[in-house]
Amino acid sequence: MAETEQQSGSSPEDDNPPLPVTFNFMLPKKEISMVQDMGKWKRSQAYADYMGFVLTLNEGVKGKKLTCEYSVSETVEKLISLLDTLDRWIDETPPVDQPSRFGNKAYRTWYAKLDQEAEALVAAVIPADSSAAAPEIAVYLKESVGNSTRIDYGTGHEAAFAAFLCCLCKIGALRVEDQLAIVFKVFRYLIVMRKLQKTYRMEPAGSQGVWGLDDFQFLPFIWGSSQLIDHSTLEPRHFVEEKLVNEHHVDFMFLECIKFINEMKTGPFAEHSNQLWNISAVHTWSKVNQGLIRMYKAECLEKFPVIQHFKFGSLLSIQPVKP
Repeated sequence: MAETEQQSGSSPEDDNPPLPVTFNFMLPKKEISMVQDMGKWKRSQAYADYMGFVLTLNEGVKGKKLTCEYSVSETVEKLISLLDTLDRWIDETPPVDQPSRFGNKAYRTWYAKLDQEAEALVAAVIPADSSAAAPEIAVYLKESVGNSTRIDYGTGHEAAFAAFLCCLCKIGALRVEDQLAIVFKVFRYLIVMRKLQKTYRMEPAGSQGVWGLDDFQFLPFIWGSSQLIDHSTLEPRHFVEEKLVNEHHVDFMFLECIKFINEMKTGPFAEHSNQLWNISAVHTWSKVNQGLIRMYKAECLEKFPVIQHFKFGSLLSIQPVKP
């Protein structure tokens, strides 16, 4: 791939213009092939950049409602258009009749279309002078929608979408002022993923059953709990009350996720979502938020079955963080 000078910024956090950094764009590949490789991941520039990105957004949405006012840049508008395209392709690819209940094979047809079009979709989002980055960034987009062999979806795929957005920050396509729009608008990616999961009956990837936080997602719970920090009336104990969830889900991502769980699962909440039930006993949203960040690191980012699939390139590098 061509070596190109780009404006680098691993996360939309710094008001000072980043120094130009030369990226030698490449197709990202797997680097974590055995459990012993996990140390490489935790020491890598990719890990530092990824966690920096997640935590910067976590700070950015603190105390903010989904319905608050925020700026929407041209890049964000283009990302919404990209998600609309993925959504439309689901409508154009109905499930097929098959004997097995889960994992509808029509998903593979939908995925093949994305596989074919991903580079063009990314090229339409990023500035023309960054076009050399499209093949590298497109890999993360393709990784973010589930696995076409197993027809499953999990937090590793969600992490690939966050990595995709992190890469857009590193080349300067997304900026500091896009923070709220990234979480509140671009993460309507969630809605498209839910539609995929429901339409093609996708299996949860590596699900821990009721002992996991959620079958499919994690990041919306982190950012959603940050939104609720210092809320005057809503406390963690309230999210198990369906009436309050229905009243406030349009303002808070966390409650919106709970509403989706309530729609998809039957039986007592304490039984089908035991971890979340336990979290409802925590006294403050600040403690919930801190606990979820620790849990995300332990249960997702430090688990070999998840990270063995993560891909590393020039933008998210396996190289150790420079001292």
